[in-house]
Amino acid sequence: MFSSKIFLAGRWQETKDTLEVRAPFDGELVGTCGRASAVEIDAAIAESERGFKVMKSLPSYKRAAICSRVAAALRSRKEEFARTLAMEAGKPIKQARVELERAIFIWEVAGEEAKRIGGEVLPLDWMEIGVQRTGILRRFPVGPVAAITPFNFPMHLVSHKIAPALASGNSISLKPASQTPLSALNLASVLAETEMPPAALSILPSTAALAEALVTDERTKLFTFTGSPAVGWGLKAKAGKKKVTLELGGNAGVVVHKDADLDFASTRIVAGGFLYAGQSCISVQRIFVQKQVHDDFLDRLLAKTKRLRVGNPLEESTDVGPMIHESEAARVERWLCEAIDGGATLLCGGGRSGTVLEPTILLNSKPEMKVNCQEIFAPVVTVTSYDAFDDALWAINQSRYGLQAGLFTRDLLSVFHAYEELEVGGVIAGDIPSWRIDHMPYGGVKDSGFGREGLRYAIEEMTEPKLLVLNLNVK
Repeated sequence: MFSSKIFLAGRWQETKDTLEVRAPFDGELVGTCGRASAVEIDAAIAESERGFKVMKSLPSYKRAAICSRVAAALRSRKEEFARTLAMEAGKPIKQARVELERAIFIWEVAGEEAKRIGGEVLPLDWMEIGVQRTGILRRFPVGPVAAITPFNFPMHLVSHKIAPALASGNSISLKPASQTPLSALNLASVLAETEMPPAALSILPSTAALAEALVTDERTKLFTFTGSPAVGWGLKAKAGKKKVTLELGGNAGVVVHKDADLDFASTRIVAGGFLYAGQSCISVQRIFVQKQVHDDFLDRLLAKTKRLRVGNPLEESTDVGPMIHESEAARVERWLCEAIDGGATLLCGGGRSGTVLEPTILLNSKPEMKVNCQEIFAPVVTVTSYDAFDDALWAINQSRYGLQAGLFTRDLLSVFHAYEELEVGGVIAGDIPSWRIDHMPYGGVKDSGFGREGLRYAIEEMTEPKLLVLNLNVK
């Protein structure tokens, strides 16, 4: 598709090394692209410094226009880009279209937020020495941004890095996941047709080792990463004095209380646990159901899970496609065997064919089992019963992760109690923890990272407040 090219400082550049991208479902060659060397990554960082000098002086209406043009172009090429995304990520085509819609929304909102980066006027006469003095506070772009993104949302998460960076007047160099670089390069092809200053953007498929230069180089002023905790915390340790934001996944819990609408809850939990083969940081993993409704809920959950269509992601009827790599599917298979050997009960699923794993429900699992205490990142859920509402909240908090949690209850007092008690970045009342709209603040605590995405909140991360004090006593 992109032959042996990368997108370096606004231009397509041939590289010596190439990267083959193969479909997770059947191994078919989706396309090829270039793979950046150490020299090319260094050149991208140098160009990013130059690009920043242009971007930071670009008026907000021009930055807004760039973002709006991207949104319009993505909409006009939605089906083409969705098909590429479906093939390289193994994402069912109908879910790939949803991801494209979300990317379009991100760029639309970025265009609006580019014009809303304000500040405040501070009266300073709270003490006598402040009489006739006024403070003005504005936010300024932080500088060249470095970003690394994972495979699972190759257009959506890439947009969440690039859109706020450009909207706030920064330049950015991004390494996409090696499994899914084509969507990021598709986005670069759209940006190349806008009025974006060329040196403002580089898309650099490369190896993880070489990409560390984006993190360690002092010329980059902010590093933003979405991916695994082990990699993310390791890179943070190497980032030096630059700002860092991390979104590192989770093992999301959801509570189904006795007053919940069980039909609605089971429908939403099936979607949250199994769509895109559970390969989402906020995919439902741990389900806690009050004992009074446990059996009724489980019957509904099982029936709806069995109706899911598993198979080729390019078929319109497919609900659950492959996992990204056979080694990942084999890992999950091992975890399931360990859990069953340890006393867990397999209610349904568990079968594997290559990269395709059947949607799986486990009962009687223990908190210390990998299927509960680690991020499974697969179409697997565990169901556990509880007595009191606080028992479920306590169980969710035992995780080392804290990204989002879901609640199904009609009791508003319980909702606010959970809001106070749950150690997560977001509590989704009346729905699954997988729910997200892209202008809301999104991020976690504990091993799920720190910092927030969502356009306005990402822009705050990518800018620094600077104060101007005016002494109006001067004659």
